[in-house]
Amino acid sequence: MSAVTLAAIFGISSSLGYALPAIIGLESMGVPSPGETALVLAAVLASQGKLDIVLVLVIGISSAIIGDNIGYWLGRSVGREVLTAPGPLQHHRVSAIRAGDRFYEKHGDKAVFFGRWVALVRVAAAWLAGINHMPVRTFFVWNALGGISWGLTFGLAGYFGGHAAAHVITQIGVGAAIALAVAVVVALIVVRVRRRRQGAERPAEGAPSGVGAPPPGATEDRAQRS
Repeated sequence: MSAVTLAAIFGISSSLGYALPAIIGLESMGVPSPGETALVLAAVLASQGKLDIVLVLVIGISSAIIGDNIGYWLGRSVGREVLTAPGPLQHHRVSAIRAGDRFYEKHGDKAVFFGRWVALVRVAAAWLAGINHMPVRTFFVWNALGGISWGLTFGLAGYFGGHAAAHVITQIGVGAAIALAVAVVVALIVVRVRRRRQGAERPAEGAPSGVGAPPPGATEDRAQRS
């Protein structure tokens, strides 16, 4: 299902718009789905006032984390048995699992976190982590960090960038979308820092001069009297 199809469906019925970020859960479980596009389009609807951006982000991030955990446990419980079962290329499959075990032991945290940002890897990352028996706590922490940062980045890109962000996702690619999101975040930080500086300078400018300090010559008068 393309971004254009999704936009047509949910443009007609915006009340179903909150189902868009829920598609991310299917993608995270290993079902090929346009999760990235769905999240951006839901954020675009939020920018138009049809949805609540906070709820869109909560649903999107939760779907990503829950879907990944389901994929992880499926991979951990049945994935290894399926891959090591007798049959064609069993030796190669067993060798691949052993190589995966070594890789996830050294780089599992980075694979889970950055795998969330790559479309094809995102579908399989959780399964691979489960198949290679990555520690549960390690997987949960890095998966949560990846889901939160990814969801906020693409959700805010869609919200502040509007249809331009959706166009970036579908036409230009993920790298440009990340650059757009980073630019938006940097701009927001710059604006906030400037506002804080202006707020800190205003009391100083509005305060009467000499408040809290003795008038000129007061120190010398006291010294002469003593």
